[in-house]
Amino acid sequence: MISREPTLERLATAQRLLLEPFGLDETHLQRALGEIATHRVDDADLYFQYTRSEGWSLEEGIVKTGSFSIDQGVGVRAVSGEKTAFAYSDDISEASLLDAARTVRTIAAGTGRGKAKVGPRKVAGSRALYGWLDPIASLDSTAKVQLLERTEKMARARDPRVVQVMAGLASEYDVVLVARADGTLAADVRPLVRLSVTVIAEQNGRREMGFGGGGGRFGLAHFSEERISAYVDDAVKAALTNLESRPAPAGEMTVVLGPGWPGILLHEAVGHGLEGDFNRKGSSAFSGRIGQRVAAKGVTVLDDGTIADRRGSLNVDDEGNASQRNVLIEDGILRAYIQDSLNARLMGVKPTGNGRRESYAHVPMPRMTNTYMLAGDKAPDEIVASIKKGLYATNFGGGQVDITSGKFVFSASEAFWVENGKILYPVKGATIVGNGPDALTRVSMIGNDMALDPGVGTCGKEGQSVPVGVGQPTLRIDGLTVGGTA
Repeated sequence: MISREPTLERLATAQRLLLEPFGLDETHLQRALGEIATHRVDDADLYFQYTRSEGWSLEEGIVKTGSFSIDQGVGVRAVSGEKTAFAYSDDISEASLLDAARTVRTIAAGTGRGKAKVGPRKVAGSRALYGWLDPIASLDSTAKVQLLERTEKMARARDPRVVQVMAGLASEYDVVLVARADGTLAADVRPLVRLSVTVIAEQNGRREMGFGGGGGRFGLAHFSEERISAYVDDAVKAALTNLESRPAPAGEMTVVLGPGWPGILLHEAVGHGLEGDFNRKGSSAFSGRIGQRVAAKGVTVLDDGTIADRRGSLNVDDEGNASQRNVLIEDGILRAYIQDSLNARLMGVKPTGNGRRESYAHVPMPRMTNTYMLAGDKAPDEIVASIKKGLYATNFGGGQVDITSGKFVFSASEAFWVENGKILYPVKGATIVGNGPDALTRVSMIGNDMALDPGVGTCGKEGQSVPVGVGQPTLRIDGLTVGGTA
């Protein structure tokens, strides 16, 4: 058997699922784009998507829910100046496609310069970061339920204080095809899986919760016994730790953040502020600061959509641009913003492979992929030992950020009180309050233990959710405000 180059293989898969069943081919796509280009527009694209998703949840040894869905459709976009006209349909047919194209071209009454012309066919360059298997088909239903049952049994066997276990398994097979007015064709086949476990432990009438899990762009075989065991250990440890927790002190203090998932603070407090749309409009705390120092020396922040098998990675973004490894902050200096095509054009720069959308029914916008800080040279134990009095936060729950001011509030789901370099006891109810740009300047020690999260992140922006990754090494940040319960 002769195999095709991965980019062409993905394109063939997308055409087989999204065009051929509806009697469409590339000439129909060119015709629809040609309809849009008859009016004065700067850009136009078609975004076809086919998605199969499945979910299972188990509680008290019983399958509580099982779901399966198939969704498919096409989004049609025309861009003129700063304005976007968008239409979508779950009916993939020539008539619907042309009707949508004629609808969005009315944007030509806007301020566009009329640069969009239908160009000759060219297949976009892309990555080969993950396979194109269907993860839903990688295990049968019985095996999926058995996987969840093993997860529950492992958790209950860890400690007699575990009184309740909930486990969930999600799989998705997503195929996209992008056709742009300049003739660019791009496609991607995106597997995505996630296993989650929630544990409730009880002691002396007190109940606490812990979470574990992970995933990425691969099949369900990824969830080996060893990996499931590690997820269970994380969940049980968190629940048992919180059973011993005391009210968190409050005030301004040194805060040390653990590696991996605590990078969610970096994602929210800094990452969103570096997205191109906010900076083009001048509404970000980082607007107009390219080339300026925005963080302490040693702080280097990247957004990298090219890491193999990661939840936030993409072979191509949702506008047909290859994903990239983008250095946003280098040794404390702001170097770049995250860009989609529209904002890049208006700001006079190149797209960075960060044009993302939740589905064919949504417009693309600049979004993060895998956002993380590079490692430093300090041992994690040395960083914790440097705390005179402060908080050591190893896991986070929810948080909020105001893009314009950069102010953030985060709740720590697992944290410890430290005095004179010694971890004394776990604390509960700690919230970390600060300002993103200011907090970066307060980083005083950077660990050598950079880690990415286990593959659980989902980012929301303007009503759209997309899978993302975060990461960082152990960090010491001086003078953060901690809101506690003590």
